[in-house]
Amino acid sequence: MNTDSPEDFSIVPEGHSSRGRLERVLRRGEFAVTAELNPPDSADPNEVYERGGVFDGWVDGINATDGSGANCHMSSVGICALLTRVGYAPIMQISCRDRNRIAIQGDVLGAAAMGVSNILCLTGDGVQAGDQPGAKPVFDFDCMSLLETIRTMRDEGKFLSGRKIADPPKVFLGAAINPFAPPYEFRPLRLQKKIEAGAQFVQSQYCFDIPRLKEYMKRVCDMGLHEQCYILIGVGPLASAKTARWIRSNVPGVHIPDSIVARLEGAEKQKVEGKKLCIELMQEIRNVEGVSGVHVMAYRQEEFVTEIVHESGVLAGRKPWRREMNPGDAAAIEFAERSATDIAGTDT
Repeated sequence: MNTDSPEDFSIVPEGHSSRGRLERVLRRGEFAVTAELNPPDSADPNEVYERGGVFDGWVDGINATDGSGANCHMSSVGICALLTRVGYAPIMQISCRDRNRIAIQGDVLGAAAMGVSNILCLTGDGVQAGDQPGAKPVFDFDCMSLLETIRTMRDEGKFLSGRKIADPPKVFLGAAINPFAPPYEFRPLRLQKKIEAGAQFVQSQYCFDIPRLKEYMKRVCDMGLHEQCYILIGVGPLASAKTARWIRSNVPGVHIPDSIVARLEGAEKQKVEGKKLCIELMQEIRNVEGVSGVHVMAYRQEEFVTEIVHESGVLAGRKPWRREMNPGDAAAIEFAERSATDIAGTDT
């Protein structure tokens, strides 16, 4: 962030929903970059810190996934607790698959109390997609009703029951989109419904098809949706032609043209070519009307994110990462100091 003095992240700026960095960057009209943290199969907090550390100085928000693919990993709320502790700006994903409305509303309050400013609302993959297909799915909400619920909590200060919330969660609400899955003509209408439900930003599935993206964004712009919601397009490096074929066959909604696969096959170093391709896609996406940023998903290639973002030039010299003072930090420090004073007073 190119400012002479640090911003005050303890307040919600006028016209904003949250205290967070991502919303400020987007509202200023700057091209945003977010990235996805691969959640550990571990209870070691250092794994989260190390994985988050590779993004230092290069992203405006870090997605903490919530059992993506219906597989169990460290929870999104746990990852966010660790990330906010050291000043990162997480985007907490909430899937409707595993928890009912009571649990989800409680998680939203807990996340906001920890300093989470961004929440991405997802319906979630079915349990049959994961490695524990015998699990019982919940789906008390879908992404639309989840957006509406959190918006109600934030803007009206009440639970779904109507009971009042003393201090509502100050969060920036997001959702997922997939412009690359048929029926294509329905996708802008789906985005419109998510905006009406409360989405303020969206992140898309992987984009490898620029012509298809341009068609989608033209319709979005014609409908004026880009003025109502910030649109971040998903990108990521392909490790090999084999990986590209697997993703194309197994990840719903990801379209990888034959020309991309052929380009990787013809490369002497396919991983290097995949990184180069990702950089080129980011540069093209940067110039598509209505796009506000990119969301980098570099599964098991997180170490390349810094190079990819730097070489793409999409930040135009902007340095996005700055350790934010978690509003909860000041309260915790004050409480600890007050408690220490009280204890000292009882000893005299």
